[in-house]
Amino acid sequence: MTDFHLAQINTARLRAPLEDPSMAGFVAGLELMNQLADRSAGFVWRLAGENGDGTIAAPTDPLRIYTLSVWESPEHLRAYAYQSDHLDYLRRRREWFHPNGHQAALVLWWLPAGQRPTLRQGISRLGRLRAEGPTADAFTLRDPFPAPAPVA
Repeated sequence: MTDFHLAQINTARLRAPLEDPSMAGFVAGLELMNQLADRSAGFVWRLAGENGDGTIAAPTDPLRIYTLSVWESPEHLRAYAYQSDHLDYLRRRREWFHPNGHQAALVLWWLPAGQRPTLRQGISRLGRLRAEGPTADAFTLRDPFPAPAPVA
């Protein structure tokens, strides 16, 4: 057990409302991907929306969705995202989401073990990454930063 866990938030803009038939494949996979995350090594917690599915719509833009979760390490998050059945859904993202262009869609940061991030904190970290690039406070899997030193 470490003193810090890895928080992550990612965002996407839907091509259509979740109720639209074109989104059926994505919607069908939500429960499966959340169950897979919940069973994955290193998974700690995820924010669940009103439907319990982990996909939170932005109040100002219902086509903008977020997922927020906590993991023990970047390696655990990477294994879930890229070395599990989640990868099949990730490869299909262009069917369901508008491209992000050059804007970051995912940000990571360290937080004390046992602490839970808020959606507002995650959106703020994403903004920080977009404005400043990777820093110890807001980074990516491609440009990771180590966890802070344990408190003595």
